[in-house]
Amino acid sequence: MEILVSPGPEETAARAAEAVLAAWPTDTSHGTPVLGLATGSSPLGLYRELGRAVAEGRADFSHTHGVALDEYVGLPPGHPEGYRQVLLREVCDVVGLAPERLEVPDGSRADAASLAAAASAYEQRIRDLGGVDVQVLGIGANGHLGFNEPGSAFASRTRVKRLSARTRRDNARFFHDLDDVPTHCLTQGLGTILDARRLVLVATGDAKAEAVAAALEGPLTASVPASVLQWHPDTVVCLDEAAAAGLRNRQYYDDSAAGLPTP
Repeated sequence: MEILVSPGPEETAARAAEAVLAAWPTDTSHGTPVLGLATGSSPLGLYRELGRAVAEGRADFSHTHGVALDEYVGLPPGHPEGYRQVLLREVCDVVGLAPERLEVPDGSRADAASLAAAASAYEQRIRDLGGVDVQVLGIGANGHLGFNEPGSAFASRTRVKRLSARTRRDNARFFHDLDDVPTHCLTQGLGTILDARRLVLVATGDAKAEAVAAALEGPLTASVPASVLQWHPDTVVCLDEAAAAGLRNRQYYDDSAAGLPTP
């Protein structure tokens, strides 16, 4: 795991974009590249930096498939806070990803059996695309990854999950009031996320410091789903000073980020 700490959110976004582009496939002869997409405020700066790279000719996502981490259950198609609409605004319009190449779980189904079928179909779609090359991630204040709330199994696959009361309160800012926030979601499982070839997590602000410290330096536990990052062979964590405030081994991470000494 590589942990990169920057002074503020803007520098953090730039380093996260570098981490995405550094692992981005240049040989597309074996298939179309796949970018895993997180929603929320944490990755917005990263997406803007990727858009800047496109404008400067350093990247091209026009033939990329985008794969969403999750979707609310029960919102009508076209709802402005449904994650398809959010990603159309915040990713497709910013980096030039074609809307028809955006994959989002179908949370519009009305019953448990149909939602389970939608989850299975989404897992199969990711496999059909050849898996995710780089997965962008945020972290919840309670340590959730995607919408995998505390208690989620590390081997879990895409499925229906109940949102915790804390997650619903945190997301209420996107809705008229708390009662409008859905109670359930379809989310990639932790096992699904671990299948991505590179994970890039972005976290900024002191509200994330406790969860970041528990995930990166605490025990591997289902009580902190993001601790599963410790298992992945290629994870890059990009933090600002506020989000990194709880890290005990900060000096080591800074020394490691400096690389090999110059002869």
